[in-house]
Amino acid sequence: MGDIFSSLGISSDLVTIGAIYVALVLASFWLAIILWAFRDMRSRSRDRVLQLAVAVLVALLNVPGLLIYLLLRPRETLSESYERSLEEEALLQEIEGKSTCPACGQRVQEEWQACPHCFTRLKKPCVQCRRMLELSWQVCPYCTAPQSQAASDQMAGTLQHVRPNSMPEQSRYSVTSSRGGSSNPRAGESLEFIDGDQY
Repeated sequence: MGDIFSSLGISSDLVTIGAIYVALVLASFWLAIILWAFRDMRSRSRDRVLQLAVAVLVALLNVPGLLIYLLLRPRETLSESYERSLEEEALLQEIEGKSTCPACGQRVQEEWQACPHCFTRLKKPCVQCRRMLELSWQVCPYCTAPQSQAASDQMAGTLQHVRPNSMPEQSRYSVTSSRGGSSNPRAGESLEFIDGDQY
């Protein structure tokens, strides 16, 4: 082999330097892929044993070990998984933040006094400032006016229903009153609050 390099005019010292350079490049590449695989696995899993196992796999098998790791590694990094969980929590909070009727489960708005679907009473107006309050509140948080204690206790204990006197014929049969309300619809009248009405 030395005769071949000598015939080409290349000294043995130059060959030695070239061999050392190639060995250093290969060793650096080997260490780099081990370090990359370890750091990549650390960004995808908190399991220390798994991180070390990946490093050993790539150290022993080199490029084939790296290919095996790329095929088997977790799909998401920890930061991506965390961001996805935050997005899911935000969606759940958005869904839970929207008010629903306690009786029928339909979506209602915060300022509604009654559910338009099942006629369940949702809020009560303050006796002084007329702002909408929870049924169980005994004092208005806006004007500090005391609310009727008996009405608050009665409304907080059971779901109260309201029945419009001018309810259309098809809707009138969906609500039955324990007191027996008016059966003749009268156009133009507003909702009438009837305590104790239930389905």
